[in-house]
Amino acid sequence: MNSAVGRTPGRTPWSARDAPDPPASVARPRQFYSALSLDTIPPVIQPANGGRELLDEIADAPCPTPRLWWLGHSGFALKYRNAIVYVDPLLSARPDRLVAPPFAGKDVTHAGLVLCTHAHAGHLDPDTVPAILAASRRSKVVMPMSAAMHAHDLGIGYQRMVTTNADLRVEFLDDRIYAVPSGHPQLDWTPLGGYSYLGYLVRFGPYTIYHAGDCVPYDRLAERLRPYNVTVALLPIGGENNFKIPEAAQLAQQIGAEWLVPMHYDMFPRCAVEVDRFIEHLLGRHPAQRFKVFQCGEGWSIPGD
Repeated sequence: MNSAVGRTPGRTPWSARDAPDPPASVARPRQFYSALSLDTIPPVIQPANGGRELLDEIADAPCPTPRLWWLGHSGFALKYRNAIVYVDPLLSARPDRLVAPPFAGKDVTHAGLVLCTHAHAGHLDPDTVPAILAASRRSKVVMPMSAAMHAHDLGIGYQRMVTTNADLRVEFLDDRIYAVPSGHPQLDWTPLGGYSYLGYLVRFGPYTIYHAGDCVPYDRLAERLRPYNVTVALLPIGGENNFKIPEAAQLAQQIGAEWLVPMHYDMFPRCAVEVDRFIEHLLGRHPAQRFKVFQCGEGWSIPGD
């Protein structure tokens, strides 16, 4: 089972404008489950990499440019130099998963920060986030202000939380994390809790990784994101209240993202997406847009200049 990226098999970035016949690795990057219902769940797929091997890779990779590992659904591990950040990790063995977790939260001993975009269990997983915090004793979890009471009910101490809101900044080592509102499907805001759904812009040196959480397009979203010069946009394409494939491609183009990565699909039957349609749309409608389609457990480094 191959992953797909806008590149030749030799890993040189390419676009459809340069290569009218895409390589075989683009054609079928992973199996998908568009017509499944909860009573027809197939055997669980195993990640491309996982367990101690993947944990050691994340801990030991030198990462002169940022490296990303997709953990399934909206979950990523991000690393740049010595900074390791987990975003929306969902590592619990839920019975409705279509892809097995690559490892358990209790085995993550190297996390610096855990970013949770909102309080839903698929993003602030009650069986994952407290376990990571317990194993990574110096780590903290960043979340919307409105999620703090819910997180405390899950057993997370307030001293381990960093609450944030749109247009605020969190500093971590030499890096910065900025927050922007996400529409899920609308912009939920209260005077005390701020925005309930956030996206994060992780600034690693000259690189910026945008993780949208759960989000649909809304007025001025592109305007909010443009000043950050996004290098990689991680956008959700599965589920009712997330981007449609053309909307994700359009936002990446509007903000000038160098790379587009789809997420939040194929983990659960309700989020099933024919990811081939994403590839075909990018190649046909946005041939200059570079993209990366991950397998669960796969790592990928942002190409250096």
